[in-house]
Amino acid sequence: MRAVVFDVGETLVDESRLWLRWADRLGVTPLTFLGAIGACAATDRPVEDAFAIVRPGIDVAAEDAAWAADDPAGLRNGFDADDLYPDVRPALTRLRDSGLRLVIAGNQPPRALTALRAMDLPVDVIRNSAELGVEKPDPGFFAAAAELAGVIPEQIAYVGDRADNDVLPAADAGMWPILIRRGPWGYLHAQRPQSTRAKIIDSLLELPALLG
Repeated sequence: MRAVVFDVGETLVDESRLWLRWADRLGVTPLTFLGAIGACAATDRPVEDAFAIVRPGIDVAAEDAAWAADDPAGLRNGFDADDLYPDVRPALTRLRDSGLRLVIAGNQPPRALTALRAMDLPVDVIRNSAELGVEKPDPGFFAAAAELAGVIPEQIAYVGDRADNDVLPAADAGMWPILIRRGPWGYLHAQRPQSTRAKIIDSLLELPALLG
């Protein structure tokens, strides 16, 4: 291995606060909204469907814009350094010190890219699907990630929490897939037979020894 590419949500960033803020915004209990997200994860529905479950007919983009107008200085539908999982910085530091090239690349909106770059993480490149012009699981995304890493796919480990969006298309692209078992998708997808194509870990701190 010469490089590692990381997904963002529930790989590096704990999205709990984000979803709890949305539950409050939508006027439902945290359990209700988190349950809807879990149902979407279990049935392979897009997470956007969770909004329609608790508020049929909602225009999420319009609601987000209204939220921004109500609270222009607030965190709202986003994250910051306080939402990083505690193993992120030490794991990235050890991997970087071992000589690996580190890339963060996920399906994220522009505001997430700004937030990630403000965290001063010990990585070489941070990009998102908006900048790359293609989203996972499209093979073009993984081709772009390999170009960012600067090595052939066979020399890249791709770390993510989903089988469908992360590890399976990464494996198809020739990368070494690693599924991290956290977040609703991570725990569910780790139990699926197709995830045997990936190495399953419970912490990013396992990576230095795994890739050493």
